[in-house]
Amino acid sequence: MPSVDFTEIEERLSHYSDHIGEAFGDHVLNPHYKNDTPLRPAAVLLSLIKREGGATVLFTRRTDHLEHHPGQISFPGGHVDDSDDSPQMTALRETQEECGIDPANIKIIGRVNTYLTGTGFSVTPIVGIITPPFDMSPDPIEVAEIFEVPLAFIMDPNNHQRETRVFDGDLTWYTYAMPYNDYHIWGITAGILRNFYEIVSGEKIEMLTPAEKDTVI
Repeated sequence: MPSVDFTEIEERLSHYSDHIGEAFGDHVLNPHYKNDTPLRPAAVLLSLIKREGGATVLFTRRTDHLEHHPGQISFPGGHVDDSDDSPQMTALRETQEECGIDPANIKIIGRVNTYLTGTGFSVTPIVGIITPPFDMSPDPIEVAEIFEVPLAFIMDPNNHQRETRVFDGDLTWYTYAMPYNDYHIWGITAGILRNFYEIVSGEKIEMLTPAEKDTVI
């Protein structure tokens, strides 16, 4: 797709946030899945950074000793606390706690669809713009690494994949993936990026597995 500047992204997200659609999530690729348990609210921050060499998206790699999703790639975020006034507050608070980024450096421009996970969470993805310079200080308990991926990579649908995973020996589960160099971005994080892409670009294409992509002529 043609390059999209920050003004266009902000305009599209601002309009979309006022007319937010139905929930996105793991059920899109797994329509057979039914979750009858109450979902726990969470929020994440999808940060767009205004780098001189081109816009980037900020990610964290979780430490390997965490109980949930150790070593995985994620956005800063977490559970909505009782003291949080909104999902936006949750996303900003968690970003400061995990990455040491002052909320004053983040301009919130909107959100994408709520993401419903197969692990029992209802995640609100908040989108913000960060303009350098800004300080970062990762929490060594939760964050092994902070890194950035070019926004152009995320906005290229040729980098979007659908993976097949098998859990407990018999549960076939389809998930989004956007591998970048040595970073395997997949699951909820890749799903939120996919939703962001569809909203900003206005395009929807069929998700293919890597094997299926190899056979496409």
